[in-house]
Amino acid sequence: MMDSTSLHPDSELAPDFDARSNEADRAPDATVVATVGTTLGSIDLAALWRQLIVEAACCGDPIMSRLLGTSIHRHADFPTGLAWLIARKLADATVPAEALATMVTEAHTADPEIVAAAASDLVAIKERDPACPDLVTPFLYFKGYQALQMYRVAHWLWNEGRRHLAQHLQSRASELFGLDIHPAARIGRRVLIDHGTGIVIGETTVLEDDVSMLQGVTLGGTGKSVGDRHPKIRRGVLIGAGAKILGNIEIGEGAKIGAGSIVLESVRPYTTVVGNPARLVGTRHSSMPAFTMDQSLPPVDYII
Repeated sequence: MMDSTSLHPDSELAPDFDARSNEADRAPDATVVATVGTTLGSIDLAALWRQLIVEAACCGDPIMSRLLGTSIHRHADFPTGLAWLIARKLADATVPAEALATMVTEAHTADPEIVAAAASDLVAIKERDPACPDLVTPFLYFKGYQALQMYRVAHWLWNEGRRHLAQHLQSRASELFGLDIHPAARIGRRVLIDHGTGIVIGETTVLEDDVSMLQGVTLGGTGKSVGDRHPKIRRGVLIGAGAKILGNIEIGEGAKIGAGSIVLESVRPYTTVVGNPARLVGTRHSSMPAFTMDQSLPPVDYII
């Protein structure tokens, strides 16, 4: 439930936040970081939100005080902060932020998995992305993360039969971020969409837990056929920048798709494919490339 201050995020900043914003930038408390948990474990939402507050307070730039206040310090918990983040981003002249925040909170209450997945996604980004110094950075600034959380709410709306509103959220997210995720797609937890520009995820796509993908990836169909027509991406898959995976095919657990590849056939688990059309290279591996973000090719076991 949203508290009274959360209902009015653009009101005067709290005095204690003003005092913190005048401090010099400082590193977050490592003991707080440790309480948040890991990608594969459960996440304490209260500890996660405390960590976001600590990290937001580290910014001493007075120009940022209003943004950090309305996005972080004004809210009592992670679900409320996330609801208002989504609402402010998606709001326009016809659908106000207040109505969207109420709707997102309704979705969070009806399906707590939405919040759990959002928290897991956030921690996964911190663990996998070397350009991510903390948790507050992707929460506030990474469009791949924000678009994914907008999709999660749109997916709930789609399943509830509120499809026009679901498609409105999809359209607004596409306008804002240049990502297009169909609200009927099924996406698991701990998903990293790095950079995000140009991502397309089709209607019948399945994206399991612990997947990482980079910009320009398309998970699409191969023509005008209806029904189940999009890829099934299994756990731990890494999809390189610009890769296109087309049709109702399966990318096996732990597979690696090289940047720029065009994949038209299923890929076996723990293998690497590259090229146009994509072909198998090297030998099988045993690790989850989505965790390591290692986009290098395996040793080649043959030469033509």
